[in-house]
Amino acid sequence: MATSRTFAQALPSLGLAATRTPVRPIAQYLWTYTTASAALRLSSITRGSQLPMMRRQIQMTRSLQQTRAFSASAATSHGHIEPPKPGEELWVTFIDKEGNEHKLAVKEGDNLLDIAQAHDLEMEGACGGSCACSTCHVIVLDQEYYDRMPEPDDDENDMLDLAFGLQETSRLGCQVHMTKDLDGLRVKLPAMTRNLQASDFK
Repeated sequence: MATSRTFAQALPSLGLAATRTPVRPIAQYLWTYTTASAALRLSSITRGSQLPMMRRQIQMTRSLQQTRAFSASAATSHGHIEPPKPGEELWVTFIDKEGNEHKLAVKEGDNLLDIAQAHDLEMEGACGGSCACSTCHVIVLDQEYYDRMPEPDDDENDMLDLAFGLQETSRLGCQVHMTKDLDGLRVKLPAMTRNLQASDFK
């Protein structure tokens, strides 16, 4: 009991208040200690040597209350494509502005804009692939492959009219989707692009 009184007298120096509630007729008590930021319950305190442990518990509680929760968004793959499954690869070769060739394995359904951006090739796609600009302009190098593609619609033709260095086999990369018929396709990136969009003419 003398130890308990000494302990209670030391609490004000810690910024704590103490109340005592007997829970059994023997010399054991439930002590409740409260602060502005934490509530701790200690049972059967018999030694003043527990003061350092109590101080550490209070500090830990305050630290936890001051911790702010945060969230993070999952990373999104650049180009929005996934690698092809083994045995299902289709191949396309890009020739960049410096004349370097980049032969890439892709999967069916990928479009040339997403493929180029996923492999850090210089293809802008200012409109985000909505067929509203000409910055994903590519030149199909083989007429045979050009003829295998669906014909461009009116929207694509309108944007191609704005493209720099337009040629007979020019297409917009966002509108060319890889199929088995296009396996082995080779395209060239123009020396420059014009960032003109459909909205510029409204």
